[in-house]
Amino acid sequence: MLDTHQKNIATFIHLSTFSRFFIPFGNFIGPIILWSANKEKSEFIDTHGKQAINFQISVFLYAVILGTLTIPFFVFKIFNGIDFIDFHGFESFHINIGKPSPLLYIGGFLGAFAVIGFIIELALIVVASLKARDGQVYKYPLTINFLK
Repeated sequence: MLDTHQKNIATFIHLSTFSRFFIPFGNFIGPIILWSANKEKSEFIDTHGKQAINFQISVFLYAVILGTLTIPFFVFKIFNGIDFIDFHGFESFHINIGKPSPLLYIGGFLGAFAVIGFIIELALIVVASLKARDGQVYKYPLTINFLK
């Protein structure tokens, strides 16, 4: 039987991922501290802690992959047409606002995909917190199970 304390700890494990907005890597530090201090007390807390940590590691991995794909498109567009051998400082610097490159469209699409992914991540964290509060086990979608 789950008591309110166990439900609250499981809820705070999920909500502690929002600490990343105040503390660097808080989305990893908060859940790991809460989970490791309380995982022996309840299987419910252990399950929610593993789910929250696995989800944060998975999201970080997806962000690294998406960033690795996105950044080169912007870099190629920025350095397109710059002659590094015959560069005379900023006296002849001008900006050409012409037809955008297809690389910029691809990079912009991937950037928009990252923003949508961030919003979905926040929504999933709130859903997981509400499920933990109600005493239900929640499994995040598209999560790689690093901790089993």
